[in-house]
Amino acid sequence: MRPTVSVFGGHLPGDSVWHRAGVGWKYLVVLALTLPALCVQQPWLTATGLVAVVGCLALCRLPARAMFAIPVALLVLLLVLGVFQLVVGRPDLAFVVPGNVLLAVWAARLIIVTTPASVLVDALVAAADRVPFVDGERFGLAVGIMLRSVPFLSGAFYDVRDAARARGLERHWVARLTPVVVRAVGFAQATGDALAARGLAEGRPSAPHPRV
Repeated sequence: MRPTVSVFGGHLPGDSVWHRAGVGWKYLVVLALTLPALCVQQPWLTATGLVAVVGCLALCRLPARAMFAIPVALLVLLLVLGVFQLVVGRPDLAFVVPGNVLLAVWAARLIIVTTPASVLVDALVAAADRVPFVDGERFGLAVGIMLRSVPFLSGAFYDVRDAARARGLERHWVARLTPVVVRAVGFAQATGDALAARGLAEGRPSAPHPRV
C-alpha cells in the first residue's frame, strides 16, 4: 500500500527543545496556542496564533516540508470554508474559520512530530485513568487502533483510485468506493479477531455473586 501524506504528520527524531520537552508541557502549549483563537474568533488573534505556531514548528529544526506541508484534501477544505463564509455574508470569518483549522492542525503536528506515538498513547492512558468510570487501558487501545486505521483507510482510497483510473473508471463511484468498503470491513474483522484472540474484545468479567 502506498504511503500517504498525513494531515498531522508522523514522529521524526531530533534533539530540539520540543523533542526534549515533556508531553504534558506540549499539550499545555497546544492549548495555549489554539484555545484563544477558537474561543474569541477574531482575525488578529488567529493571525497571532498562526505566527506563534509557525515559530514553534521552526524551533523543531526539522525539514520544512514535514512541518508545514498541507495535504490537498485539507487545502480544499480550507478554501471551501473561506468561500462559504463569504457566501453567507461573513467576510470577517472568511480568514478566521479556515485559519483556526490550520492553526489546530499545525499545533497538533507540533506534538505528533516531536513525540513517539507510544509516548502519546501512554500519556492519554495515564490521563484517562484519573477519570471516573473510564478504563485507561481500553481507551489507549482504542486510540492506538485509530492511529493505525486512518493511514490504512487513506492508503486504500488512493490505491483504489489509481486502480480505477488505470481501468478508465475514475468517474465510476461504485467502482471506487466498493473496494474501499471491502478493505475497511476486512481490516475491522482482522482487528476484531486479533483483539478476541488476546481476550480484549470482551468486557471485564463480572465478580462472582456470593453464595447464600
